[in-house]
Amino acid sequence: MSESPSDRVPFHHKLAYGVGAFVNNTLGAAIGELMKVLNLAMHIDPATVGWIGAIPRLVDAITDPLVGYLSDKTSSQWGRRRPWIFSGAILVGLIFIALWMFPLGQSETFYFIWFVVGSVLFYIAYTVFATPWVALGYELTPDPKERTALMGVQNWIGQFAFLLSPWFMWVTTLEWFRDQVQGAAALALAVGVGVMFLGVIPALVLRERPLPPRQENAKASGPNPVDFFVGGFNTLTNVPFLLLCVATFLVFNGFILIAAFQYYVITYYIFAGDQALAAEYSGYAGTVGTIATFMIIPLVSVVANQIGKRTTLIIAIALSVVGYASKWFLYDPANPWLILLPAPLMAFGLGSLFTLIPAMMADVVDLDELKTDERREGMFGSMYWFAVKIGMFAAIAMGGYLLNFTGFDVELGGDQSASTLLWMRAFDAIVPAVASVIAIIALILFPVNEARAKEIREALAARRA
Repeated sequence: MSESPSDRVPFHHKLAYGVGAFVNNTLGAAIGELMKVLNLAMHIDPATVGWIGAIPRLVDAITDPLVGYLSDKTSSQWGRRRPWIFSGAILVGLIFIALWMFPLGQSETFYFIWFVVGSVLFYIAYTVFATPWVALGYELTPDPKERTALMGVQNWIGQFAFLLSPWFMWVTTLEWFRDQVQGAAALALAVGVGVMFLGVIPALVLRERPLPPRQENAKASGPNPVDFFVGGFNTLTNVPFLLLCVATFLVFNGFILIAAFQYYVITYYIFAGDQALAAEYSGYAGTVGTIATFMIIPLVSVVANQIGKRTTLIIAIALSVVGYASKWFLYDPANPWLILLPAPLMAFGLGSLFTLIPAMMADVVDLDELKTDERREGMFGSMYWFAVKIGMFAAIAMGGYLLNFTGFDVELGGDQSASTLLWMRAFDAIVPAVASVIAIIALILFPVNEARAKEIREALAARRA
């Protein structure tokens, strides 16, 4: 039961916050999936495609803390976060549509510049939407069970994006379109319109909680550079915060590093270069994983309230390690349907990560308030994603080189060498498993358990009273 009726988040507010998760996940999945078209349909070198994806992520990581800090300091009749969320949703939808409306018949250099510049603009707009949306979730309730429930609902709704995204590549191959490039443009149009329509819902429905009096007074003075850098330093030296960043960095970016490899393994190892069949089976595997995630999210939410968030997350990530490792044995050209079996176990990692880490991060924000007497959800949320996105920059850039390292040549089609296929499979199974094991060690060291979080909330309640 919630400690106070005022701490409860109405269910329709949880749904509205969850719509933001759907938009957030759809944007990330769509740009990642469609980047495959650059190599598979336009024959741009994988390393070049890697840099096209990585450079904007670096810019994105740098803008996150700035937008988080500015949203912390924003003062308007609509609140701190909502103006950013509303404008960001409109802007990012328009830019995503424009990104894929490029002229045909140009050089590889032209497309490199087009997609790097366009993606930088896309990620700036994405940050304007997503960073204040993340921060808003940390402050909607101080109650631990409500936090877990809120993050469970938002992650559950957000998974609908991953129910759709495994089929994005299949959509681009439909015979309705002249080629995959035209299919990508049509898909970008649909995604952009949907993002603009749904992305404004959290801004229109949700309301923010009052700030501590000291911070309300300080906010009136507006932002300043010294305060920004001091806040960033204090955040980056917060040990519990860093441990959560390390765990997320490893689980999420271990997956990102080899995200393309799974599709390539299915295409060239299991189906000998048949892209249409590979896209279909990749869609099945993605759908199975997403359906499993739908069931995992409420399960880990309930278990976390019984045995604690940290312990639950450790168990869930351990199960995902088993799933990753099993791909080495279950990805079999003679039995392609076996690719569906690892998906439910792998889903435990990301499914639990983005349900429990945000609730644990809210506990860290409480700890920071106890020390500083300020609520800095925007700074913590943005610095968290700054750390993750620096990892994404490295992972995406390295992914193209790893693919080249395997000896993959798109011109060979289904005639890739045996060593190429072996290296693809090894990277696909081993990298995320090892990264997840290290993440478990970081979580074991995380010091804010349920008892400590309760002590912090009681101390804050006494101070505010």
